[in-house]
Formats: sequence, C-alpha cells, structure tokens
Amino acid sequence: MQDSAETAFKGKTGWRRIVSAAGYSVDGLKAAWSGEAAFRQVCLLAAIGVAVMLWLPLPALSRMVLVFAHLFSIVVELLNSAVEAAVDHTSLERHPLAKRAKDLGSAAQMVSLVIIALVWGLALLG
Repeated sequence: MQDSAETAFKGKTGWRRIVSAAGYSVDGLKAAWSGEAAFRQVCLLAAIGVAVMLWLPLPALSRMVLVFAHLFSIVVELLNSAVEAAVDHTSLERHPLAKRAKDLGSAAQMVSLVIIALVWGLALLG
C-alpha cells in the first residue's frame, strides 16, 4: 500500500499538477531566501553580475553565457541547500557520509563560482 502523502501528490494530473508543482517551487524559493544566507548571497552576486553585464558593451553570446553561469550557480546553491537539509533531517550526529554529502554539495557550489569567474574573465578579455 502506498503512503497517503505520496498518493495525494502523485494523483494530480494535467494543469492541477503543473499548478501544484509551481506552488511547491515558489515555496522552495521562499524557504531558500528566508533560511539560506548562501542563497541570498548567490542571488546578490547574480543581480550585481547581470547589472554590470548590461552596463558593459558585451556581445550577445557573452551576455547569454554570463546569465547562464549566474543562474547555474543559483541552481547549484538550491541543490546544495536541499542536500544539507536532507542530511540534517536524517540525523544531526556527525557521520563521515553526512560530511561527505555536505562537502560534495559545497564543492559543487565552489565549481559553479569558479565557472562564473572564468566566464567573466573570458567575456572581459575576449
């Protein structure tokens, strides 16, 4: 027998499913904004980056790649925060696998920030 919470979510189809999914996504963005300082920082970095990008005379392709790099970093931060929340929900005890999961999420975010720096460097030098 399926869990009643699962069947309530899985039973929606069509537009009801899309509207529900959009609502869950908005809830996730609100939770990230209110509860995750790193998410707010990455969003601020993106806002500044896009503002500077619009001010500079850059080619359209450079602009697209810069916007993508910033949005990619926001997505990575959302996933990193999700991993951290899931690990913390499972147990607050120190465990090597919990540390590994959190460290891998953090490493993914660091790589996305390096990508932003590289894209900016290429856009400004190219």
